[in-house]
Amino acid sequence: MDRLDAMHMFVRVVETGSFTKVAQEFSSTQPTVTKQVAAMEARLKVRLLNRNTRGVSLTEAGALYYEKCKRIVRDLADADNVVQVRQTQVQGQLRIGSSVAFGRRVLIPLAMDFMKHNPQVQVDLSFEDRYTDLVAQGIDVALRLGKLADSSLGARMLGVNPWVLVASPAYLRKHGTPRRPSDLKEHSALIYSSVQGNDVWRLRNASGESVSVPVTGRLRSNNLSALLAAARSHMGVAALPRYVAHESLKAGRVVEVLKTCRLPEQEIHAVYPSPRLVPQKVQSFIAFLQGSFDAAWWENLPQGG
Repeated sequence: MDRLDAMHMFVRVVETGSFTKVAQEFSSTQPTVTKQVAAMEARLKVRLLNRNTRGVSLTEAGALYYEKCKRIVRDLADADNVVQVRQTQVQGQLRIGSSVAFGRRVLIPLAMDFMKHNPQVQVDLSFEDRYTDLVAQGIDVALRLGKLADSSLGARMLGVNPWVLVASPAYLRKHGTPRRPSDLKEHSALIYSSVQGNDVWRLRNASGESVSVPVTGRLRSNNLSALLAAARSHMGVAALPRYVAHESLKAGRVVEVLKTCRLPEQEIHAVYPSPRLVPQKVQSFIAFLQGSFDAAWWENLPQGG
């Protein structure tokens, strides 16, 4: 038995609290499951589980190992599902929601690629920057950025959306290049009012310390494309999602400012009306998206046709 199978058994022992139940799940025997966990502890040279007449409980080391193993087992299941779903044709109308900028620049090419693999699916795209009630609007699945509020919605995290500070070379030649976060106070900030409405930019410096910088500027907008256009027109420094700034960075129309600092990243989630009885078309689309938001995903988006 390989280590992945042993990890899977260990995860299920923790979740069920029973070696016997896990043996039944794996069509094995209770002594075999016990030996697998014992062999794992021997290899790691640490006790993972405390065993007594009432069942099993995790040690401190076991709790850490369980979280890692659970992620590995889930990722393996996701990988299997991606391959299986790619081979399964789905059909019917799929209503997909997103914010405007993310939808136009990211979701459209992904949706078109999904349609090429699933010719019997009809896609209805809906882009709104305001919060959308999935049930009321009849949305099957939506892509949302940022932390999710607790709710009854089903959700799957797909990746992260990094942000970057940019300005045009001409603006920096005229006004100087910021060398540290506090230098931003002396520059004209192009403010995204939907996120940065309090006129404070929060960064992590090269030492990993969190720094809050109050900024001012003549232009604010709830439209990311407007802020990018202003940055390209030499009007100031903008904080933008990297996927929005990517093409302009490649073309040299803007350059990255304060490369050693990091703006907060946003989580990217697929959300759907309920975690129970998820329609096959929604499962297929989410499985299709798995892996689309890995490192530097903005460089690898499929081209819409």
